[in-house]
Amino acid sequence: MATLIFIDDDPDFLNSNRLYFEHKGYQVFSCCDPQDALNLLSAAAADCVIMDIDMPGMDGFELCRRLREISRIPVIFLSGFSEIENRIRSFRSGGDDFLAKPYDIIELECRIQARIRRSEDVFSDNILTFGDLTIDTGKRIVTYAGKEGEFSALQFDLLAFLAQNPQKVFSYEQLYDRIWKTPIVESRHNLQVAVATIRQKLNALCDGRQYIKTVSRKGYCFVPSEKGD
Repeated sequence: MATLIFIDDDPDFLNSNRLYFEHKGYQVFSCCDPQDALNLLSAAAADCVIMDIDMPGMDGFELCRRLREISRIPVIFLSGFSEIENRIRSFRSGGDDFLAKPYDIIELECRIQARIRRSEDVFSDNILTFGDLTIDTGKRIVTYAGKEGEFSALQFDLLAFLAQNPQKVFSYEQLYDRIWKTPIVESRHNLQVAVATIRQKLNALCDGRQYIKTVSRKGYCFVPSEKGD
């Protein structure tokens, strides 16, 4: 069953949701502090994050923006601040869904399941092979001639998505919609940096071979494989 992370400064809220979803067979992690949540999300694999907006030290919007720098994991906001402005801000910060408190927990479970299904649909669970380069989307491992590379969750998602669609050019907007899920007007530079980092890591891992091409004024594509580009 899926792994969930609940982030809220209300211990009673965390406990009641933990009991319900663990009874349903989910693995559940709970965090009261946003910074602790970031540390957990950087180290643990999870399928969905459910977070509050109003928290001490860092609100949910900022937490979601920082999370989007490292992960495409689905994020559902739960908040008593149900005004339309907060709903809009939740999506602009990179959230995928919004549910106002008080809410029906069965509806929350349905929304979680829907978001996880949509996220899983981005990738087929298979092994992509391009000569000595292998990308295992199930185990989330990249190897070249038996040597394993180190890629962050977001870097792996970008590489795997492009590799599953070789020779096809994807615009910045398409990559944000499929992978990053953050408004392009706010984070286009972050995408460029992420792709540049992936290319550097591939260059080091793959004996000077490059697989991600920049297509001027159009975007990026995966091309197996040319040496020294």
